[in-house]
Amino acid sequence: MEFQFTRNTLMGEFYVKCSMGHEIVARWLQEEVGKELTKIDQVLAIIDQAKQNPMEEVRLEGKEISLSIHQFDVIVEENVLGHEQELGDSEFDFYDSESTASCGLEDFLTMMEQWHQFITQGR
Repeated sequence: MEFQFTRNTLMGEFYVKCSMGHEIVARWLQEEVGKELTKIDQVLAIIDQAKQNPMEEVRLEGKEISLSIHQFDVIVEENVLGHEQELGDSEFDFYDSESTASCGLEDFLTMMEQWHQFITQGR
């Protein structure tokens, strides 16, 4: 997973762009975590917990997008997907690719550590 961080110095806003297929990860990072260091630390703690107990699924529910870690995989998906799957509605299958993404735990950890550093240096 490739990613790039940018900052609007006039507005004090931070942005992340991820490679195709991982757009939802960028949205999750911007919308659910943002520049709040306590949330970043919470995610880093969850990653540490997942690494210590790889057989347990660790989940962080967001307002619109949630994160789950199981073994060495990270899945980021819109919360609405669970409701669509319950209904059995396949009309939205095409859009699911932009609403869910997975990546390796180490890649995700690298992104989170670099995001933490980027936010800290930008303040």
